[in-house]
Amino acid sequence: MKSFQIEIKWALIFTLIGLIWVVLEKSFGLHDVNIAKHALYTNFIAIPAVAVYVYALLDKKKNYYKGNMSYQQGLVAGIIISIGVALLAPLSQYIGLNMISPQYFNNIINHVVAQGHMTQAQALDYFNLKSYMIQSVCLAPVMGIITSLIVAFVVKSKKH
Repeated sequence: MKSFQIEIKWALIFTLIGLIWVVLEKSFGLHDVNIAKHALYTNFIAIPAVAVYVYALLDKKKNYYKGNMSYQQGLVAGIIISIGVALLAPLSQYIGLNMISPQYFNNIINHVVAQGHMTQAQALDYFNLKSYMIQSVCLAPVMGIITSLIVAFVVKSKKH
């Protein structure tokens, strides 16, 4: 377990940044008055998400591998972080959507129905805590592994 302390730390940091992102979205009205812009601006979470992986793999390289990390070692570290993020995703969704922004689902359902993008039944089926938890658990490892494939290549030692 000690060999994965860095990955666990960064999975927790990733999750915390995700919750801070929810607070920012809500404070900018993206969960209510500016909900029409939410689908666009929520994608900018990719910037801090990639930054977390970069810092995480640099941390692993420096403090675990003593500055000499292979691509495979970086990729494994990134995958472990991704698994940690996926395991924390349901809790993060619960906190974000029940405690930070409890009106989000009502607001987004009303918006997509009013815009004619979905029927009420479709919106209720898609925009709910269970659906978001499932999506986050499935999406976290996929996006994390894709990010890890790229970041591990950039962060690896030139001569290993």
